Amino acid sequence: MTLFRSLDDSQPLRGRLALGVEYDGSAYCGWQRLKHAPSVQAELERALSKVASQPVTVHASGRTDSGVHATRQIVHFDAPAPRSQKAWVFGVNANLARDVAVRWVREVPDDFHARFKALARRYRYLILNQPSRPVLERANVTWCRDPLDAEAMHRAAQALVGEHDFSSFRAAGCQSKTPWRHLHFIEVHRHGPLVVIDVQGNAFLHHMVRNIVGALVSVGRGEQDDGYLAQLLALKDRTLSDVTAPACGLHFVDSLYDGAWGLPQEPLGPTLLAFLGEWTGERELPDCPMVEFRRGEPRAKGASVAE
Repeated sequence: MTLFRSLDDSQPLRGRLALGVEYDGSAYCGWQRLKHAPSVQAELERALSKVASQPVTVHASGRTDSGVHATRQIVHFDAPAPRSQKAWVFGVNANLARDVAVRWVREVPDDFHARFKALARRYRYLILNQPSRPVLERANVTWCRDPLDAEAMHRAAQALVGEHDFSSFRAAGCQSKTPWRHLHFIEVHRHGPLVVIDVQGNAFLHHMVRNIVGALVSVGRGEQDDGYLAQLLALKDRTLSDVTAPACGLHFVDSLYDGAWGLPQEPLGPTLLAFLGEWTGERELPDCPMVEFRRGEPRAKGASVAE
């Protein structure tokens, strides 16, 4: 696998296209297009429309909240005009603000859908755990001046793995029809002053990761014991839960798809964690109804596919 791929400038791409997009969410009110505030979706559609010379609407693998970053947001759109691979990537990037970039473009079959064909989403939350406030990393990490016990945080987090009702970690304004989600894994590791919370699931509720992180920090500080996350999960009541962690530490790092779609593999972000060396799709997905459903495999009778 390589980071350096040549971009074709001779063959026009037509039909449905998939893009890999990276963005710093600091200046945006989230991914989704809004009438009253700047969004990443609107910025990307504006740049794509200039290259296509026609209006373009994109569909994303998942929505991110205000201030949240992404290193592998997958989107698709139906190209209204043929353009080469190089024109789509370089042309769109030339028209984008400096805090958004297209990393690659691929032709995909007409039945590909960035959201409805995704098998899993993955986030990484970064906490800079040191006495002094961050400077160079200030827009990409959350600062905690109190010593954190990452091992205790990891132990507490394991109560969340599997399929559960995550009402205790759901924002009051969440629009999802169900609070049930399947968490594939959640890990907490320390790398020098960085405490990284790495979590993957079939999908996430509004503020779910940030609410989980808020509770884990209370465990890391020693204010709560290892059973705290299990207790909150059982309550199924957000009003009895913990604080919401800041958006600046949260990074949407992967959206996983079946290999048959042929999407590029990339090192997982953010760049601060490049030393970990993990690429998208390296971990096996668990056997669960939603993954089977998205892959077109037969499911057990009565199995749920909640997203």
